[in-house]
Order: sequence, then C-alpha cells, then structure tokens
Amino acid sequence: MKDEKQVIRVRNLFKKFGDFTANHDLSFDVYKGEIFGFLGANGAGKTTAIKILSGLSYPTSGEIEVAGFDVYKQRELLKRNIGYMSQKFSLYEDLTVYENIRFYGGIYGLSRKEIKMKADELLTTLNLEHVRNKRIGELPLGWKQKLAFSVAILHNPDIVFLDEPTGGVDPVTRRQFWDLIYEASRKGITVFVTTHYMDEAEYCDRVSIMVDGKIEALDTPSELKKQFEAKDMDAVFLRLARNSSYQE
Repeated sequence: MKDEKQVIRVRNLFKKFGDFTANHDLSFDVYKGEIFGFLGANGAGKTTAIKILSGLSYPTSGEIEVAGFDVYKQRELLKRNIGYMSQKFSLYEDLTVYENIRFYGGIYGLSRKEIKMKADELLTTLNLEHVRNKRIGELPLGWKQKLAFSVAILHNPDIVFLDEPTGGVDPVTRRQFWDLIYEASRKGITVFVTTHYMDEAEYCDRVSIMVDGKIEALDTPSELKKQFEAKDMDAVFLRLARNSSYQE
C-alpha cells in the first residue's frame, strides 16, 4: 500500500435492476497512489460498480465516497477530480490526436497554455509526435488505448478509473500500457482498474475478485495465492468461482 490516505470508501453498496442484483453488499477501501484491481469474469458486476464510483450511475443503496465526495450529492465535483476510460474507447475517432487532447483539456478546465504544454509532453512521452495531426480513427488500437489513458489523466486527477482498458490488444501493448499505469501511480494518482485478465492481477498492489456480483476475496496477489494455495491468480479465481457455484 502506497499511502494510508483513503480516496475511495464503499460500505454496503447494492445496485439492483428490477429483481436482478448486479452489486451485492460491496464494502472496500482504496488508498492514494494504489493500483487497485477489480477482477472478475464478464458479467460479474465490475462495470456496474465502476460506473457508480465514477458518478455515471446511482447506487440502489450504500455509503460511497470517492475523492472525498458523496456519490449521491456531489457527483459533478466528483467527476472533476477523477479520470475515466471506458472499455469501449473514449476518444473521438473523427478528430485528430491534438484536437482530442484540446477538447478534453477544455472539459477538464485547463487553460490553452496548459493544454499546449501537456499535449507536447504527452506526445513526446508516447513517441507519437509524428501523428499529432492524424485522425484517431487512423491509428492502431494500441496507440489509441495509450492515448486514451494519457488523456484521462491530463488534468492530474486524484483517481483514474479504467474499465477493461487492455481488451483486444496484444500482449506487448498490454505490458506497455501497464508501464503507463505504474508511472501514474508513482505520481500519486490512484488507479482503479477492472479486468477479466487474471494475469494482470499480478501488476496490482491489491485486488478484489468479483463472483456473481459479490466480492469473494480482497488482498495482495501474493497473499491471495498463499491463502488459496495457488500458483497463479487464474487458479485463485477458478477456486473462488467453483466454491461460489457449490454454495448455490
């Protein structure tokens, strides 16, 4: 754990859609600068939870604070202090790289001078100066994903939420993407990442594992492997899923 400052506090979170419970009694804390993995199979309730935490959806019940703001009463303040990257990609394909940076910089309240400075820095860091004036739609998926993440933290938010950020990209690009996550964490940005790739759990400081809308385990990857006598996180997840099925 990088810092004892609590930036996300969740107590007894429920989210229901009619008779279906997508999130069942979730309780956890996340700390400043931490890389917190929110893992589980597709349909486990990860995306529903991340939308609530990022102010895009209301919970049915529960106490939730993000970056010090109440998700019921202070959603607009919350949104200004976080970054968000969705699994369906979040940049505009018909705008150029720089136009996207300028657009989001304006939304985040940055001045023209700040936007220009941050754009130059971002493109240099990613070695993408040569595509500054290319439309996003013309770029490879891996480049798009790295740009989307960098734009999501353009305003140096307290927390960035990443919903399945590496879906569909090759292993080398996934590793490069995680290098960007590490760098953000070193700067004090808390990274809350959902994924169904169990190997990515190894890159997180702590992980929670969702099964059927519930958090079935939460700890560091090394402690979870010890607890379940497993050689890797895939084995941990399979045992949790199997236990859950038996209980039903």
